[in-house]
Amino acid sequence: MKLRAAAIGLLSTLVLPLAAAEIRIAGKPVELRLAPASARTVRISILPIDASGKSIPLPEALILAPGEFPAPFLTARSLDGERSFSLEKLDVRVSPSPLRIRVSRKDGTIVQELTIDAGTGAFSFPAGKAPLLGLGGGGTTFDRRGVYDPMDNGHRSGEYPIFGSRTPVPYLIGTEGWALFVHRPYEGAFDLRGPAGIHLPKKNPGIPKEEPLPLDLFVVACESPAAALAEYTVLTGRPVMPPKWALGYIQSHRTLGSPADIIREAETFREKKLPCDGLIYLGTGYCPAGWNLGHASLDFNPATFDKPKEMIDRLHALDFKVVLHVNNAPKTLHGEFPKTTRDDGRDHIANYWERHRPAFALGVDGWWPDDGDELSIDSRLSRYFIYRQGPLSDRPGIRTFSLQRSAYPGLQRFGTWVWSGDVFSLWKTLAAHVAVGINFSLSASPFWGTDIGGFSPTKELSGELYARWFQFGAFSPVFRSHGRMCQLRLPWGWNLGTMGPYEVVPDHAGTAAPDPSEFHNAEVEPICRRYLNLRYQLMPYLYSAVREACDTGMPVMRALWIHYPDDPAAVALGDEYLWGRDILVAPVTEKGAVRRDLYLPEGLWYDWWSNRPFPGKQRISRYVDLATMPIYVRAGAVIPFDPVRQYVDEPSTEPTTLRVYPGADGEFVLYEDDGKSIDDTKAGARWTRIAWNDATKTLSISPDARTTAAPAAPRTFKIQVMGTRAVSTAVYSGKRVDINL
Repeated sequence: MKLRAAAIGLLSTLVLPLAAAEIRIAGKPVELRLAPASARTVRISILPIDASGKSIPLPEALILAPGEFPAPFLTARSLDGERSFSLEKLDVRVSPSPLRIRVSRKDGTIVQELTIDAGTGAFSFPAGKAPLLGLGGGGTTFDRRGVYDPMDNGHRSGEYPIFGSRTPVPYLIGTEGWALFVHRPYEGAFDLRGPAGIHLPKKNPGIPKEEPLPLDLFVVACESPAAALAEYTVLTGRPVMPPKWALGYIQSHRTLGSPADIIREAETFREKKLPCDGLIYLGTGYCPAGWNLGHASLDFNPATFDKPKEMIDRLHALDFKVVLHVNNAPKTLHGEFPKTTRDDGRDHIANYWERHRPAFALGVDGWWPDDGDELSIDSRLSRYFIYRQGPLSDRPGIRTFSLQRSAYPGLQRFGTWVWSGDVFSLWKTLAAHVAVGINFSLSASPFWGTDIGGFSPTKELSGELYARWFQFGAFSPVFRSHGRMCQLRLPWGWNLGTMGPYEVVPDHAGTAAPDPSEFHNAEVEPICRRYLNLRYQLMPYLYSAVREACDTGMPVMRALWIHYPDDPAAVALGDEYLWGRDILVAPVTEKGAVRRDLYLPEGLWYDWWSNRPFPGKQRISRYVDLATMPIYVRAGAVIPFDPVRQYVDEPSTEPTTLRVYPGADGEFVLYEDDGKSIDDTKAGARWTRIAWNDATKTLSISPDARTTAAPAAPRTFKIQVMGTRAVSTAVYSGKRVDINL
């Protein structure tokens, strides 16, 4: 983050000397600092003063994006009256007794008004009347209004089986046009049960926690939903492009068989033509036979990986990537990388990465650092950091992948993906996770997913539940199947007559083995194949949406609020979402469902399966069989649709089809690169703008100005106007071409 005072347009600053009306918070004299963080964001910092009279600076951390913020326009230890400041786009008013800070737009409308409690350091703010979104993953509601959220991390008792691990991110979005981000203190709770929201600096006064000071927070004026999302990346950094293979299907494992069994399963994926890119192997300890020798071990288990280099090479030859599970990270991870100190402790991040190097050198492609709930926030951030910088030090310029359960702001800068934790195989869990994924995407990172089928089996686990969860997983950023009874997590595992290794934990109340009658279900594999194929066929669309997420903060999994903020019905919905800009997804989450009621926002929408158009701004009821999840496409959309591939980089001689959905003008920007290089200019990055003119029925293909790569060889696109018989082809060589349809 560069110094941006000039761009922000600071028009006045004031430094007030110490005076009689001393500012005191939580019983201590403090220094108040107000600064512009950007043109739409004001930073409010309240720093304690030490015995020598100096303000204590904020501790360093990896949360905020690197770089300097602009200098404060107010630095005060006392206030003798109300003060007003004019910035480029915002006005700020400060009042004493109680300390109150109002941020307004130039037209006088109030963005937010914060009142800081002098005794406790808590601050309150008007919560408005519209839905409140964000706050990371987990939690029992889509709209955060009406809840007390202690913002504690991990598996909340009585909650996690359905809602997953709580991954608190203190970014609260008011859909009326504001957002709050609390940088410090780490430990805090949001009480959103009344007309005024309250942020409490201590979760439980009876348990020693971080002090209420320093207080450091940001007030964001959101003229649009896109502004709220972009500003989060201004403060905490942009996501980094993942390796393209990570967007394919990932098959996760628990209890492993022999080395021959491991290879045979990989071969089965290819023989059955079930697309897959990644294979994840759990460590020994959480299962009796994993890839390593036990918790925290980074040594291969000879019973499962007897010749690790040969096995990894064989899996690579089958075009799979290999991801290994590791847990029990040091609890006080710290330090810099590369190492510049003499710290020889095992908790130094450089020393910790050194333990990974032998396995990584054999060709391991990514890591699954499990647990993390027990780590402090700073240690969690250090772990995100080392699984980015460690691999980059050994394979310079190659994108990294790590899948973790804990989350905190800043993780997106380090290529960290998050899954929702050890949820139960319940229909309620599947239903709850639609909203969980939306809120995580709004306030933490675009890279989220869940264990398809649920981690802990119950009597509700069936072929039907697995198929419905698989459909949802195909339209989640992390498309990964995992859980106990791991044979049932294979696309073909429901028709083998057995559940595989028995992995029910007796002391986990509510868990149980599925009904044996489910182990001869021939319906599941064809349904999985259908959605695997669809995921890979939509890869150009998905990969372009991921590029947009990294450039703008716009998530892949989008609340309808993002594009329909003036439609109260759309804003309130947490059981359906947009996949990128143009595709609407309505997961089926009820057992035995034959219909799915859903809402279509304004415009014209095409049923994906029938190509039948429906007018929007209405609720409809769509018939569904087990193989069908409702998917709709917005009129004006251009959807690039690839041939089926068995892995993302599989060569194909078939062209990409541009599916045009008529009824409105529209455009799509297709992004392509080599899928692995960090430096996009070296990755052959190309942005191709594809625009549809509905009046003239003309499709235009032209280079986007962002493309810096040399012109590509001519390529052929097939063009199909949906709902009509209009089909054509176009040869594109890097110069604009217009096709009349």
